[in-house]
Amino acid sequence: MSRSAKPLPKLPNQWNPEVPYNGLPLLPPTADLETKAILKQCITARAAVAELKQAAELIPNQGMLINTLPLLEAQASSEIENIVTTTDRLFQFRNTDDHADPATKEALRYSHALLEAFREMTQRPLSTRTAEQVCSIIKGTEMRVRQVPGTALARGEEIIYTPPVGGDRLRKLLANWEKFLHETRDLDPLIRMSVGHYQFEAIHPFTDGNGRTGRVLNGLFLIQERLLTLPILYLSRFIIQNKADYYRLLRKVTSHDAWEEWVVYMLRGVEETAHWTSAKIAAIRKLTAITAEHMKAKASKIYSLELVHLIFEMPYCRIQNLVEAKICERQAASRYLKQLVEIGVLREQAAGREKLFLHPKLLTLLTLDGNAVLNY
Repeated sequence: MSRSAKPLPKLPNQWNPEVPYNGLPLLPPTADLETKAILKQCITARAAVAELKQAAELIPNQGMLINTLPLLEAQASSEIENIVTTTDRLFQFRNTDDHADPATKEALRYSHALLEAFREMTQRPLSTRTAEQVCSIIKGTEMRVRQVPGTALARGEEIIYTPPVGGDRLRKLLANWEKFLHETRDLDPLIRMSVGHYQFEAIHPFTDGNGRTGRVLNGLFLIQERLLTLPILYLSRFIIQNKADYYRLLRKVTSHDAWEEWVVYMLRGVEETAHWTSAKIAAIRKLTAITAEHMKAKASKIYSLELVHLIFEMPYCRIQNLVEAKICERQAASRYLKQLVEIGVLREQAAGREKLFLHPKLLTLLTLDGNAVLNY
């Protein structure tokens, strides 16, 4: 809804937050999804996503992005659901979470779900089965479309939304959601993603994990539509910064059919996130070049492009990582990493009986908003 428009009237007797919303309308909505405000925001969002796609393609080693940016998304998306950990802990425990706290383990499962579904996208399109797979990995247990009633969303003691009930009804709604995403080709993919995200959250097909599953599906859909080639759109950063609006506008679609406000919000999130991520990728490229030159100058005997790429793929590096990457044998790997500590590229940290080698400049770049890259 534009600022000059009159407030929308509440929908007459169609929705009661304490009653299962079995009358959830099918997609597409009857509302105009191509208003002037939506199309204007869509143009700038599409341009930002195209810029991000190009920025990602300029990175010689895609592993640098795959192994870092999805962890930022995992941390923020989990925080939206009040599962709080830090990106630093996610990087530390990414390869082995035996000693991680429960919140870190759950956020890591989000990252695993995103990457696993991304790998399988070449075999099958986005579907209800994809959602079940993603939710199962996130929750660490088998999750299927719920069959029993009793799921309701509350704010304190107040029930603010009760989703539809009945396994058959939910699967019919999900089939309609799939059809809308795949077949409504006259609508821009970013608009379809925004509408589809609301619908998925309104269907609320699982007993838990719906928000995180829906946010994974957003990124996957943009890859399916070939707007991106990697799952690197850090959209949850925008949502966590505008969390109150996220939930307010979701509810306003339900209560007042306020689609324009919701779609514009999501498109603005895509635009801001894409610009942020593009700038972050450019800074990573710059830091990579500076690090490579520093290693050539100060540690030429151990320098290799493979070693540079590895310490950017793994901000918390282990001796075993060099061995597994076939860069060198274990004894040499220890020497290589210690030499990188000596020249100021890495910092050694004890973790029980194991030694970790942190990449401080990269971790600072990944965990802070700023993109300043300083020489060694």
